[in-house]
Amino acid sequence: MTKICQDPPAIASHFAHVEDPRIERSKRHLLIDVMTITILAVICGADSWVAVVQFGKAKETWLKTFLKLPNGIPSHDTIGRVFSLLDPEQFAKGFIDWIATLRTFLPFEVIAVDGKTVRGSYDKAMGINAIHMVSAWACRNGLLLGQRKIDEKSNEITAIPKLLALLDLYGTTVTIDAMGCQRDIAEQIVTQGGGYALALKGNQPSINDEVRMLFDNTTIEVLEAKSASSAETVDGDHGRVETRKYLVIDNLSDLPSTMTWPGIHAIGIADRTRESNGKIENERAFYLLSEAMPADRFGWTVRSHWGVENNLHWSLDVSFSEDKSRVRKDNAAENFATLRRLALTLLKEAPSKVGIATRRLRAGWDNDFLLQVVAGQPHKPPAVKGD
Repeated sequence: MTKICQDPPAIASHFAHVEDPRIERSKRHLLIDVMTITILAVICGADSWVAVVQFGKAKETWLKTFLKLPNGIPSHDTIGRVFSLLDPEQFAKGFIDWIATLRTFLPFEVIAVDGKTVRGSYDKAMGINAIHMVSAWACRNGLLLGQRKIDEKSNEITAIPKLLALLDLYGTTVTIDAMGCQRDIAEQIVTQGGGYALALKGNQPSINDEVRMLFDNTTIEVLEAKSASSAETVDGDHGRVETRKYLVIDNLSDLPSTMTWPGIHAIGIADRTRESNGKIENERAFYLLSEAMPADRFGWTVRSHWGVENNLHWSLDVSFSEDKSRVRKDNAAENFATLRRLALTLLKEAPSKVGIATRRLRAGWDNDFLLQVVAGQPHKPPAVKGD
């Protein structure tokens, strides 16, 4: 039997700091047992408290090889109550600490910060709004580094700094859409040792107006002549051809508003042309860059940001049915969101070539594979020019 069976260190050590919210006389089950059963169950396909209990009962003999279970498997009411009371920040810290042990320092790592609404957490009758989670995805490592719930009557601008404060940004480039294009956020990223590529839109009117007045109606040929670096990619399928040209301009003398922007060294331009059925569409996007990076790396950086939709959000909806989840009570929705993201991150690292949904099934069938998932595996990153 593997070592993790006698002493599951990843779960026991990383969540040992979580305080038990129950009163003493109601503690028939150990908190670490409840958390361990639930984490393993969600990895194996459980999407509700009832399913967690069914997993526990089916695996009870095996679970007793490393859990105490003084009163057997807890009921679904007990598990649901525990997770509705658990401090979400304490529980999320356990997730962050665990994933940090799987992360490898990689040059040119991109941390994509993006938000997602957990639609099933909405309950009109009870007056409960859907929770919105902001996540930080390490694109090259293929790991979710952390998440933060957006507080009621707030937005991503207040949640992003709190999330970034939990992360090691040294040597990384943080990408955020236009909502997070804020001076304070840029300054925080630079102070924490990171760089940034921030999408520029109308919420920063001074610098946005200057950039667009200077570059919006300029031909790509003229922009290439002005740029310090340029690169091009062409993709095509099913009669559609998309040409992307990436430019990095490091001469900011004609953009006085950049003088007040923390750490800025260049403007990135992504010029996209789509041809389909004789129709041509053009789109030009601008980014504030803390580094005058080569244009091919700039292109890879901004494309990596939108990869979070497939690597994280799509998987949560398709493989974990997140938008259909009816877990809502108190802190339960936020804590279950953390459980899904922990399970997804571990499953993505698992030594398997099948999809996430099938990996969940296999983990439920095969205890040895489940232990491999929990133990974590090194990730082979995508290549980036300059490695």
